[in-house]
Amino acid sequence: MSAQTVAEDGAERAVRRREQRGWYWYDWANSVYSTSVLTVFLGPYLTSVAKAAADVDGFVHPLGIPVRAGSFYAYAVSASLLLSVLAMPMAGALADRTGRKKPLLGFCAYTGAAATTGMFFLGGERYLLGGALLVIANVSFVVSMMLYNSFLPQIAEPDERDAVSSRGWAFGYASGALVLVANLALYAGHDSFGVSEGTAVRICLASAGLWWGGFSLIPLRRLRDRRAAADGPPGKGAAGAPLGQGWRQLRETLRHMRRHPLTLSFLLAYLVYNDGVQTVITQASVYGSEELELDQTTLIVAILLVQVLAAAGALLMGRLARRYGAQRTVLGSLVAWALTIAVGYFLPAKAPVWFFGLAAGIGLVLGGSQALSRSLFSHLVPRGKEAEYFSAYEMSDRGVSWLGPLVFGVAYQLTGSYRDAILSLVAFFVVGFVLLARVPVRRAILAAGNPVPDRI
Repeated sequence: MSAQTVAEDGAERAVRRREQRGWYWYDWANSVYSTSVLTVFLGPYLTSVAKAAADVDGFVHPLGIPVRAGSFYAYAVSASLLLSVLAMPMAGALADRTGRKKPLLGFCAYTGAAATTGMFFLGGERYLLGGALLVIANVSFVVSMMLYNSFLPQIAEPDERDAVSSRGWAFGYASGALVLVANLALYAGHDSFGVSEGTAVRICLASAGLWWGGFSLIPLRRLRDRRAAADGPPGKGAAGAPLGQGWRQLRETLRHMRRHPLTLSFLLAYLVYNDGVQTVITQASVYGSEELELDQTTLIVAILLVQVLAAAGALLMGRLARRYGAQRTVLGSLVAWALTIAVGYFLPAKAPVWFFGLAAGIGLVLGGSQALSRSLFSHLVPRGKEAEYFSAYEMSDRGVSWLGPLVFGVAYQLTGSYRDAILSLVAFFVVGFVLLARVPVRRAILAAGNPVPDRI
C-alpha cells in the first residue's frame, strides 16, 4: 500500500470520525424531549389538564367523541404515531431522491422544538392545545429520528456500527440525565424560585424544546449530505418532488423489500418487541402517578435513574455485542424486559423503593436493546436505500408503535386499572423474542449485498 493511499485512508477516517462526533449530538439534543416531555412531565400534566376539563362523569369530548380523561394522553400519543406513518414515507423518499437529508432533518428538528417550547402555554383546561402540540412535536421527532438514523450506514463502517450506535444512545441518555437534574431542582424547589408547581412543569416542558433546538445546530453543521441514489427516476429533483411521490416511492420500497424477506422478518420482530418498549417509555410516568400514587419528585428521580443506567447499559451491551454478537445480546435483553415488566404489575402503591428497583431494571436494558437493534438493521439495508429503509424501520420503531398505547388506553377505559394494561406488555417481548430468534441475520446481511462483520 502506497504512502498516498495510507494518507488518503487516514484523512477519510478523520472525516468519518468528525461526522460521527457530530451525529452523536443529535441524540444529545432530542433525547431531552423523549425524557423530560414524553416520559416524565407531559403524561401526568396533560392528564391533569384533561381531568380539569372533564364533565361530571370524568369524560372529555374532543371532536364530540367521549374519552375518559385518564386515557386522553395515551390516545394523543397513538394519534401522533399514526400520523407519523403518513409523514415518513414522503420524507424518506424525498431524502433519498434528492440526497438532501440534512435540510429535512433541520426542518423536523425545529418544528418539533417550536411545538415543545409552545407547551409553556398549556394550562387550565387547554387539553386540546396540549394534544395538538404533542401531535406536532411527536410527528416531527419521529420523522427526524428516521432521517438521523439513516446517516448511520453512511458514517460508520460495518464493524464500527454497534459501537457508534451505542455511543449515540449513551450520549442521549447522559443528556436526559443532566437536564432531569435541573428539572428536579426546579420542580422540587419551585416555591423557593417563586413559581407554582404547574408553572415549574411548564418551564421544564418549554426548556426541553429550547435544548432540542439549540443543540441541533451541531449535527446540522457537521453532517454531510450525499449525492442522491443513481437509480431514482430521471428529472425528479429537490424542487420538483411532489408529495404524492412519497407514496409512490413507498410502494416501490415495499416491492423492493419483498426481494429481501429476511430484512422484513427482522422488521416484524422489531415492530413487535419495540411496541412494548415505546409503550413503557410513554406510559411509565402515568402508571407511577395514577396507579402507584407516587409524587412527581419520585417519578423524576426514577427516570433520572433510568437515564444514568441506560447510558451505562448501552455501552455495556455494546461490549457484550462485540463478544457474543448483537442478535444474542438483544435476545437476552428481551428476556430481561419481560421479567421486569411482569414484576412491575405486582408493585405496591406508595412504595418508591420498589419503583426505583423497577426503574433500574428498565434502565439497564433500555439503551442497549435500542442501540443494537438500530445497528443490526443498518447491516440489512441495501446501499443507496438508507432513508427509505430507515423510514420503514422508524415505522416499526415509533410510527407503528401506536398499538401499545392504544391497548394501554383501551384497557384503562374498560377496567379503570393501569395494572391490567401494564401486564399485557409482556406479550410484546415474548412474541418479539420468538420472531427475532428465527431471523438468520448473517444470511440477511449477505442477501442485502453488504459485508458481514466479524461477529453479528
